[in-house]
Amino acid sequence: MHEAIDCYREVTKGMYGDLGKVMEGFNQWPQNPPKFKFLMEEYISLCKDLAKKIMRGIALALGGSPYEFEGDRAGDPFWVMRIIGYPGVSSDDIGCGAHTDYGLLTLLNQDDDINALQVRNLSGEWISAPPVPGTFVCNIGDMLKIYSNGLYESTLHRVINNSSKYRVSVVYFYETNFDAAVEPLNTYKTTINGDKKFERAIYGEHLVKKVLTNFVDG
Repeated sequence: MHEAIDCYREVTKGMYGDLGKVMEGFNQWPQNPPKFKFLMEEYISLCKDLAKKIMRGIALALGGSPYEFEGDRAGDPFWVMRIIGYPGVSSDDIGCGAHTDYGLLTLLNQDDDINALQVRNLSGEWISAPPVPGTFVCNIGDMLKIYSNGLYESTLHRVINNSSKYRVSVVYFYETNFDAAVEPLNTYKTTINGDKKFERAIYGEHLVKKVLTNFVDG
């Protein structure tokens, strides 16, 4: 039970060969309000800078250099932006089903006065993630789980808006390079966590597979 405006880093024809063919094209920006495209592109730029700084901290925490997630890994990051509206309901209708995010790091900006986001903890229980004014919720994505060799878990989460109010969230997904080959890092913390627990994954393949299962032809 939600509606959304989705925009992606634009992929020009042939930019990633057959790998990126499904993602080729341009964003369809709403005409109203008139400055919407300008404001969102500015917001995306700010989120990109913030996410890069957070990823440098995560790289250090994993025992690597602060630049582990740059260069061939995420020096030219793909991104996705979703502006999502959840109608107010009077039952337990699911606003967004349980899922993990695809990439490295998600920055979620949500309404301050509606408690709808839920996260599944290690015991398998769904717990609320109440909004904290002036903050982002940061979700770990599938690619960071692989890079960290499982030290960082991609967060299973869902949305149930039991409020009578219409809830809005603005979600920025900071990803790897579209064609990045993702496998566990060779850093101190990842290696002492045991043998590599994940096979190599190509981010673009992972994204396209998810997109094709999320949308149907109109």
